[in-house]
Amino acid sequence: MATYYPLEGTSPPPSETVAVDGPVIRHIGFSDLLEALRLGWEDFKAVPSHAIVLCVIYPIIGILLWRMVLGYSVLPMLVPIAAGFALIGPFAALGLYELSYRRELGMDASAWHAFRVLRAPSFGSMLGLGALLLAIFVAWVVTAHAIYVSTYGDIPASAIPDFLTQVFTTSEGLRMIMIGLGVGFLFAAVALCISIVSFPLMLHQHADMSDAIQTSMRVVAKNPIAAAEWGLIVAILLTLGSIPFFLGLTVIMPLLGHATWHLYRKAIESPLTSSAHEPEQVEREQRYAADFPSVLLPPYGRKHRFFDSSD
Repeated sequence: MATYYPLEGTSPPPSETVAVDGPVIRHIGFSDLLEALRLGWEDFKAVPSHAIVLCVIYPIIGILLWRMVLGYSVLPMLVPIAAGFALIGPFAALGLYELSYRRELGMDASAWHAFRVLRAPSFGSMLGLGALLLAIFVAWVVTAHAIYVSTYGDIPASAIPDFLTQVFTTSEGLRMIMIGLGVGFLFAAVALCISIVSFPLMLHQHADMSDAIQTSMRVVAKNPIAAAEWGLIVAILLTLGSIPFFLGLTVIMPLLGHATWHLYRKAIESPLTSSAHEPEQVEREQRYAADFPSVLLPPYGRKHRFFDSSD
């Protein structure tokens, strides 16, 4: 059973205001989704260089896949692999959540701050959920390949005359498209249910993997229409961002990453507190040359308090 995740410097809220099975889930609507996108766009405009640096891997992978298609005749797998980016995107956007988190706190947000997510107390849980999403991605690609083989056999696409024409104009091709869309929808729905707010929740409230997944599923269960609309928005934006050659993902992926943080803030009722993985400000004590070499030995070798005659 999920539990309440106390934040540093806060105490658990009264029992009558908190559900026994986790954080309080709010009702959200289409206007909240649009507001999350707007806030995500504001984050992107404020730190565009960071977002592009973090997400430039997407168009690079897309271009490499395109080259691979030309050289190795794996055209049927290009679309499934590209669509699969949506499955692992929530994990790839970890640094973007950190930047949006810092901006909401009124803190500086620079490229290097994105890597502070590596010090998050729940980073191990984030890796675990990321591995789960990667497994779903691999399963989707294998399934998509099986759908192609069931339609055309083991014949490479390059050996099929006018492959694209056959896909879009023949009954076999249309059947493959419909089956692929249906199965792909199921994979996308699973990924959405377990990750819609999981990573921001783990970053902000240090939830473990199982609690984060359960909370995400509760968000979807309480807001099924909004969750479906969000999935549709993601699918449309990723499709637009894939043209041409996935270069548009340098903008779309950062936008969706930042917007996901704000979607989490709207869906989960929780106080905004300073990040627990921020390095503490350590007060430096003055050292004097006259203290050497005794300063190297205890108690001078560790933090201590000096007394004067007035104490």
